[in-house]
Amino acid sequence: MDVYLIIFVVIGASALAMAWLPAWFKEKPFSYAMLFVVIGFLLYKLPLGLPEPDPLRENELALRLSELCVIITLMGTGIKINRRFSFFSWQVPLRLVSWTMLLSIGVLAWMAWQFLGFPVASAVLLAAAMAPTDPVLASDVQVGPPSEEVEDAPRFALTAEAGLNDGMAFPFTWLAIALATKGLAPENWFTHWLTYDLLYRIAVGVGIGFLLGRLLSYVLFKLPKKAHFPMTEDGFVAIAATLLVYGLTEMMHGYGFIAVFVTGLTLKHVEKNHEYHRELHDFTDQIERILLVVVLILVGGSVSRGLLDDLTWQGVLVSLAFVLVVRPLAGFIGLLGVPVKLREKWAISFFGIRGIGSVFYLTFGLSKAAFMNPGEIWAVAGFTILLSIFLHGVTATPVMQYLDKVRRPGDFIDPEQALEDGELGPGQQGEPKE
Repeated sequence: MDVYLIIFVVIGASALAMAWLPAWFKEKPFSYAMLFVVIGFLLYKLPLGLPEPDPLRENELALRLSELCVIITLMGTGIKINRRFSFFSWQVPLRLVSWTMLLSIGVLAWMAWQFLGFPVASAVLLAAAMAPTDPVLASDVQVGPPSEEVEDAPRFALTAEAGLNDGMAFPFTWLAIALATKGLAPENWFTHWLTYDLLYRIAVGVGIGFLLGRLLSYVLFKLPKKAHFPMTEDGFVAIAATLLVYGLTEMMHGYGFIAVFVTGLTLKHVEKNHEYHRELHDFTDQIERILLVVVLILVGGSVSRGLLDDLTWQGVLVSLAFVLVVRPLAGFIGLLGVPVKLREKWAISFFGIRGIGSVFYLTFGLSKAAFMNPGEIWAVAGFTILLSIFLHGVTATPVMQYLDKVRRPGDFIDPEQALEDGELGPGQQGEPKE
């Protein structure tokens, strides 16, 4: 039987199922991500001749698929956030992508070095890849699409964090690459890493994302009102904009992940209530589902083909400690002093979902430098991703339903609105009024 046709059937059937699965699983303690990982595992146990899923042997395939999946998701993530940006109203996600991310990277890198015997460069690469909350697999704990946004504290925080930290983890991936290629001596890499990989690349990503977002907003919303310029209603504009923004930013050596998210966010905040935003979001969501099906099947297939062969009991304990202890504590510490209910702080801290972004960072890092123990890195990372997919997949729905049930109108949602409503005094950082 022609393998090419088998691939068509597998992807077609799986993508077709995705038309209904999100709705079926919406109220159930089960995620479609779990289902497709299991399907991939079982498919690769059959003698079908499917493409090699192992990211160590097919690094380029894993790199490009995960990259495309993440950037398309980031555009949709930006478009569905309704809250206007300010350092005050975005204080929760900004703390998550700074203090929480730094704590998570530092502690996981130390654990990998201390307990797994990883070289420093490998430990930093693993930590950088595991640090970001995944925008692709975190849909169950994120705000809804445009016109259906539910921006309570956990949903907004996790959506904005997922949009920001896939780019913010990149400097630490480059740090791991620098350590692997130039050694541990800071004089060999620190200045270049600080000025170029950290400051320059982030600034270029934010700048290009904002400028192109404003330009696209003008073409899509303003120009048709001022001149005889046709108004488009095509959702594929979001994908075209994603590829354009990402490509231009990467050509300028900026972080394309940041640029795409900022572009989506900028688009949303021009003509904020325009119905076209829903069309743009829905098209990205549909393309994302098809790509996600493929990536999840490959993840399951890679497990079937031995991705976890190098996993040790120490690696299992480190993964468990990171998902169950390190990320929740780092998240809670990062949120100390912000006016969010205690139960919602713990929810935000717990749902740091690992996923497709982690696959990208690992494949990217391993494609740029020769790390000493790639098999062990992938084994720990793969187990952590699987643990997150299944643990968070089971708990996301009941936890979010519980929070929705107990939340009261007076509970903190938007600090800007809370100030206007008199819920908080200026500069107040405590819990919201009862």
